[in-house]
Amino acid sequence: MSATPDFRSDDLIYDWNEIGRKGRLIPRDVTFFDETLRDGLQNPSVADPNIEQKLKLIHLMSKIGIHVADIGLPGSSKRAFDDVLRMCREITDNRLPLGVACAGRTVVSDITPMIEISQRAGIPVEVYCFIGSSPIRQLAEDWDLDTIVKRSAEAIDVAVKAGLPVAYVTEDTTRSRPDMLATLFKMAIDHGASRLCLCDTVGHATPDGVRNLIAFTKSIIAGHGADGKVRIDWHGHNDRGLALENALWALEFGADRVHGTALGIGERVGNAAMELILLNLKLLGLLEHQDLTHMLDYCNTAAEAVGWQIPINYPLVGRDAFRTATGVHAAAIIKAQGKGDAWLADRIYSGVPAGMFGRKQEICVGYMSGASNVNFWLRQRRIEPSKELVEAILKKAKGSSHILSDEEILAVVDEMKAR
Repeated sequence: MSATPDFRSDDLIYDWNEIGRKGRLIPRDVTFFDETLRDGLQNPSVADPNIEQKLKLIHLMSKIGIHVADIGLPGSSKRAFDDVLRMCREITDNRLPLGVACAGRTVVSDITPMIEISQRAGIPVEVYCFIGSSPIRQLAEDWDLDTIVKRSAEAIDVAVKAGLPVAYVTEDTTRSRPDMLATLFKMAIDHGASRLCLCDTVGHATPDGVRNLIAFTKSIIAGHGADGKVRIDWHGHNDRGLALENALWALEFGADRVHGTALGIGERVGNAAMELILLNLKLLGLLEHQDLTHMLDYCNTAAEAVGWQIPINYPLVGRDAFRTATGVHAAAIIKAQGKGDAWLADRIYSGVPAGMFGRKQEICVGYMSGASNVNFWLRQRRIEPSKELVEAILKKAKGSSHILSDEEILAVVDEMKAR
C-alpha cells in the first residue's frame, strides 16, 4: 500500500503540548554551546579523550548543528594548550561551521594562552572567564565584592584589548544576591563583555528560578543601555534532575544561548544533555531544517572517547530506546507497518520517531511476546514462519527470564529444520 497523506493528519495525534503555548520557544538567532570537551571532562569518572577522538567529536558537533564548542582550558597544562591549538587548526583547515570558545579563571595568566592560540590558529576564540559570585562561595574564598570586581575587570580588559569576544561567567549565579549580580553585570558590560553567562553551577534552580533570573538579567542589560548588544547564556547542571527542563525554559524565557554536553556528562551528576535539548526542540518543530541523524554517532563517539557506559534505557541512544518485546505493543507496530506507511509505524508506540534521528523500531521476542513478534522477527530475516516454528520459539521465550538473543532464536530454527 502506498503512503497516505491522511496518516500524517493532526487527527491521529492530538497534541496537548500545543495548548496555551506562548509561541515559538526560541528566538531565531539562538545558538547551541557544546561543553563536552570542557565541563563534560570535569566529571570524576571520565577519561580525557585523545586528540583524534576530540577531532572526531568537533566534526560531529558541526554536523548536528552546534554553533560554538568550548574546547578546553588551555591555561591548565601544556597538553590542554596543544589540544586546543590542534582543534582550532582542524576547524580552520576544514572550514567547519563551528565557533570555538575556551574557559579560564578571571586571571590574566588564564587569558593569555587563549590570545596566543587565536593568533597562531588564525581563528577568533571566545573567552569564557569565570568567577564565583554567591555569598557561600565568597565566604569560602575570603573574597569581597571589590576583589571580585577588580579581578574580573582585569581579565576582561586583557581579552577585549586583544580583540577577542568575552562572555563573563558568574559561577553559582542561581544562588547569588541580586545586588551583587547587578554590580558584576554592569562592570562586565562597561568593560566590553558581549555575553553574560548565568550558571546553575550546583543544579539549584527550578524553572521559576530560571524565569526570575533571566528576567532580572534582561532588565539590567536594558537599563544599562546594552539591549541588543549583550546576550544571555544559560548553563545548567542536573543535581535536581531538572537540567534539561531548565535549559528548555531558559530559551522560552529569553536566553540567547544554551549550554549542554553529550549524554549530559559533567561535574557530579552532569549537565543538560545536548542531544536531548536538540531532540525536544526538533519535536517541537523548531529545528525544521536541522539534520539530527548524526546524533547517535555524536553520542556513541563521546561515550567511547570518555569511557562512558550509556544506560540501556537512555532516551534516543540507549539500547532499548526503540525496542519492544511486549506482544500488544509489537502487534500495533506490525499492524501499522502493514498499512504501508513508515511514518505511522514509527509513531504508533513511540513519542520519538526513530527514523527522524537515524534509528529504527525494533521488535524482539521474549516472555511477554506473542506470535506476532515471532512472525515479524522471522520475516525480517527471510525465514518462513510456519505454525510449528512459531510455537517452538514462543515456548522457548515463555520459559525464559529474558529477551531471546538472535542466536537463541536461530538455534530453535536450526533444531526445527533438523527434525
